[in-house]
Amino acid sequence: MAQSSSATSASSRTASFILRILAFALSLISLIVLATNTVIVTDYDYNEAKFRFQDFYAYRYMLATIVIGTAYSLVQLVASICNAISGGEGMLVLAFFGDKFISYVMATGAAAGFGVTVDLSRVTGGTGLDMSNFFEKAYASASLLLLAFISTAVLSIISAFALPRRSL
Repeated sequence: MAQSSSATSASSRTASFILRILAFALSLISLIVLATNTVIVTDYDYNEAKFRFQDFYAYRYMLATIVIGTAYSLVQLVASICNAISGGEGMLVLAFFGDKFISYVMATGAAAGFGVTVDLSRVTGGTGLDMSNFFEKAYASASLLLLAFISTAVLSIISAFALPRRSL
């Protein structure tokens, strides 16, 4: 029975480590895509306008959630490596609540990104401005953030299962 428990613990640690790497990589790529999202459009009178992600509050909020999620993922990844080297359990309660909180933050950031992109594409749809590249990058960044949210949410479930084992 003890061997089954240690095998389950090792497999959950491995799954957690892989999911932490995935969450970090997805949020980092999402950050890069959003931060480089810029478009220059020309109207019918040949006037040029430059749009950047920071021109819209929802994208700024999305950027803040990505930065928070990336930083948290990096800290937890380093903590996982340190715990694996030392053989310790780590701070499971902190990981549990942190994973829950950060996953909700990431979900709201992704929702804000999807929402503002849909609204902006509707508003600019009949104006003749070609902002499709800008919207595609915004959708890509929001999708990557959504995937990072899903991996962090799964991590919160794994950390929830790890809590009762610690108290036994």
